[in-house]
Amino acid sequence: MSLRSLANCAVRAALAAAIVALAGCSMDDVQLNGKIFDAVGMNSTGSVKKEATLRERSPLVVPPGLDKLPEPGSSGATQAAGIAEIKDYDATKQTTKADLERQQAEYCKVHYEQAKAHGDNDADSAAGPLGPCRGSVFTAVKKWNESGQDEEEAQ
Repeated sequence: MSLRSLANCAVRAALAAAIVALAGCSMDDVQLNGKIFDAVGMNSTGSVKKEATLRERSPLVVPPGLDKLPEPGSSGATQAAGIAEIKDYDATKQTTKADLERQQAEYCKVHYEQAKAHGDNDADSAAGPLGPCRGSVFTAVKKWNESGQDEEEAQ
């Protein structure tokens, strides 16, 4: 055997040993260590899975029989009267159209008419709850349409 063939055999033997050593490291043996991997559930070797502990459920409650119900109108009438006394917050917040028109008239009298009389040029931008105080074609058409609807409803 020549030196070259002996070196060739040594290289082949080293390559075979490396292949065998690397074959032992498969993906199944990879371990991910760390608290982050434990929290995510990727580390299966270090953590023992615990079963969730649930408290005992309370038993079902059976409703009372019909013989235990109060007579109609006895105590239920006092509860209904109490409910009638409750004020609806949304109903108190709503304002009627007449209230809005009154508020608009008051606002425009102070912030538009009196300001214009004093020579304030910024009074044209005054706007009340129903819109701008300054008269325009749009407000005239709106008033004209409202008066036409009132006449139609009267007929």
